[in-house]
Amino acid sequence: MTATPERLRIVIAEDAAIMRDGLTQTLTRRGHDVVAAVADADALRQAVEDHVPDVAIIDVRMPPTHTDEGLRAAQAIHRDRPGVGVLVFSQYIETQAATELLSAAPAGVGYLLKDRVADVSDFIDAITRVAHGGTVLDPEVVRQLLTASRRGDTLAALTSREREVLSLIAQGRTNAAIAAALFISPKVVEKHVANIFDKLGLAPDDSDNRRVIAALRYLES
Repeated sequence: MTATPERLRIVIAEDAAIMRDGLTQTLTRRGHDVVAAVADADALRQAVEDHVPDVAIIDVRMPPTHTDEGLRAAQAIHRDRPGVGVLVFSQYIETQAATELLSAAPAGVGYLLKDRVADVSDFIDAITRVAHGGTVLDPEVVRQLLTASRRGDTLAALTSREREVLSLIAQGRTNAAIAAALFISPKVVEKHVANIFDKLGLAPDDSDNRRVIAALRYLES
């Protein structure tokens, strides 16, 4: 017997009316409740306070300046309402604000690029993961954040292979998936992961997000 898909309560913040309506219809058809669909950051913050959704889907550039209002609002929501998942969904990668958002606490945070989402089911899965406290990052977002960070020396001790493993960790890949992607054995991946944790000074703990924190820790510098 097929399990009934989980019904999520969602707020959408997107200033483009056609995109906002399209997201609303797509999510509604998939059985989710879009409790608010707004066009600016102030309305987003109010909608989250009024409805306390499972997740908010947020564009980066919204009125009035069309720079990074969405990301700043996402930061505020993630800080003030940590139980609300935040999925940034945009055409743009604002590395500084994204770094601040992800470095604070990556649990329940996602960043996907609109033009790289090719499958609706994958998008729905990403929303669900973020709503449950997971972290979802587009590989291109990871690449640009890693590139931006290399001006500092936080990762200077990592080998090129460890950087590759770190990039895949930040995408939420398991050790088995990393092994398959890099054509190496799971045991070799385990060794690389242990080296990364050691070089970044991350002591063992029980956090489910330790792997992502390892990938983003250097971004605080």
